[in-house]
Amino acid sequence: MSAEFDQLVAEFERFESSIRDVDDRFAGVGAMRQELTELRASASSPDGGVTVVTGPGGAVLDVKFTDAALAKGAQALSATLLTTLREAVGEAARRQAVLVEEHLGDHLGLVDQVIETQAVAFGTTVEEMRSKLAEGTPEPPAPAEDFSEERVLRQADTPPPPPAPPAAGSAGDSFLRTLFDEED
Repeated sequence: MSAEFDQLVAEFERFESSIRDVDDRFAGVGAMRQELTELRASASSPDGGVTVVTGPGGAVLDVKFTDAALAKGAQALSATLLTTLREAVGEAARRQAVLVEEHLGDHLGLVDQVIETQAVAFGTTVEEMRSKLAEGTPEPPAPAEDFSEERVLRQADTPPPPPAPPAAGSAGDSFLRTLFDEED
């Protein structure tokens, strides 16, 4: 009976260790969520005529044009906007993947998956996409003197939308959080 008891104790300790590992892994989820909410990426066209700022999930937060970009005509402006938009959205996706890996570990190879997918989508190489990741992206540039004060997506005096409510946890999440909280 002692051997059975020792085996049960050992299994319980392994289970307890697994729970601690899960707790440690998800302890930073709140910080990760905050960092993802604050994530911003920007891209500017090579001539600086178009700047796009994106947020989490590639949401377009702002688009700015110079007078010179507007003077090039509708087709040139459209092509430049699409190229710049793809760059900004791609940068946001790469930054999100890096944040998730930093907080949850790289066992999923998330950054590699994003880079490989973007290389195919953008018609470039994985090495080129890795170099963009290694470069990092500086904060969005300050508007040049010839940028229009008019925002394309939202007026400057319009407050941003309120943050989404936190997701409700499952009964299993609740059980795991309270499993070892009670002092018996």
